[in-house]
Amino acid sequence: MAKIQSNYRCTECGWTSVKWVGRCAECQQWGTVLDVADQAPPSRSVKPVRIGDARLAQSIVDIRPNDVSHWPSGLGELDRVLGGGIVPGAAILLSGEPGVGKSTLLLEVASVFADASYRVLYVSAEESVSQVRLRAERTNALHRHLYLAAETDLATILGQIDQIDPQLIIVDSVQTVSSSLSDGLAGQPSQVREVAGTLIRVAKDRNTPVLLVGHVTKDGSIAGPRLLEHLVDVVCQFEGDRQTALRFVRALKNRYGPTDEVGCFEMTGEGIREVEDPSALFISRAKNEVSGTCVTVALEGRRALPVEIQALVVDTKAPQPRRVTNGVDPSRVAMLLAVLERRVGHRFSDRDVYVSTVGGVRLTEPGADLAIALALVSAVTQKALPHTLAAFGEISLAGEIRSVSAMRQRTSEALRLGFSRTIDAEVGTLHAAVTRALDMSKSDRERELDGAF
Repeated sequence: MAKIQSNYRCTECGWTSVKWVGRCAECQQWGTVLDVADQAPPSRSVKPVRIGDARLAQSIVDIRPNDVSHWPSGLGELDRVLGGGIVPGAAILLSGEPGVGKSTLLLEVASVFADASYRVLYVSAEESVSQVRLRAERTNALHRHLYLAAETDLATILGQIDQIDPQLIIVDSVQTVSSSLSDGLAGQPSQVREVAGTLIRVAKDRNTPVLLVGHVTKDGSIAGPRLLEHLVDVVCQFEGDRQTALRFVRALKNRYGPTDEVGCFEMTGEGIREVEDPSALFISRAKNEVSGTCVTVALEGRRALPVEIQALVVDTKAPQPRRVTNGVDPSRVAMLLAVLERRVGHRFSDRDVYVSTVGGVRLTEPGADLAIALALVSAVTQKALPHTLAAFGEISLAGEIRSVSAMRQRTSEALRLGFSRTIDAEVGTLHAAVTRALDMSKSDRERELDGAF
């Protein structure tokens, strides 16, 4: 029996197919399955060339480091994420959903560099120079050293770089720029590889940082080939709900700094503004205590953020009660409901449950389990927890409370903001934590009644 020959191969994962398909069945990437003949390397061998003394490899101890390792971007929150600032010659990829504020953030960075008498080239492949000029006028980013160009051809962009000789290059966005040396339309994997690779070589040869804007797919991942994330030095994700003004910048990859930092910004009518202390943004300061609320201290990178969790439990006659969440993992909430019903004795199978965070923040760490569970118990028992209470801890299926990382930092941040009482893994079990929280609420109300009489 003749062996079936695979004529098509995925450029991302190597999956093969006997016929062309638009989407790879292995890595689920679009437009990466190409003809094997098009991917075959040339038959002629590469001959070595003679290396001059200027480019000859040197001993690592003889190489002198640069005098300036990081250039401050002028935005402290962005410098926190980048590890101190922008490294000369670095290629930085900034991704995010449409309309979240990527262009506004980069225009603010360009304005700060231009204000320091650095030449900045801002290449907009999606907007005209007049549109960028209007945004710069609104955000007070008009500077003589900031140059704008609306180009979609890679060769023309390289010509602009040669003539202006900038100290900072911004390309918005890499998926809308095309090269004549590569086949296909702009945004296809071959075009993105060619454009990104050329701009990164320019950054390394000129020792000039390049900031690239990347589109995202429907599931939130960076559009284009996975190779794009491997080529660049730093990958940052700009996220936030467009219904709120709060924005976050996270580092998904950073060759020059940590990847566990987060920067907080606020979108205003005059551009983007740093939020150095976002602790008060995620807490609703109600005068009267309300049932169904509890505060936790989440850890975003090395920053402790207090977040208020709100829960609402409503009786229902529907055969399948609703479970609606906002800002928390729905599967985690379902697990906590099962643990509360089995280990503590509160029934939720005949009630609709709604759980949400204040301020639009998203909680992904398990340290918020205890606060979610206490908020649910407070909602189902109609007993308000005291304002001075904060809880953090991971809950297991056995009903035990496990310790989480950076306990001292969480406790000190809670004390700094006025949360004098905390419940954590020291109580042991979820049943004991629920009992202690309800006793605190009861004792507070009794003291208020004693003071009234």
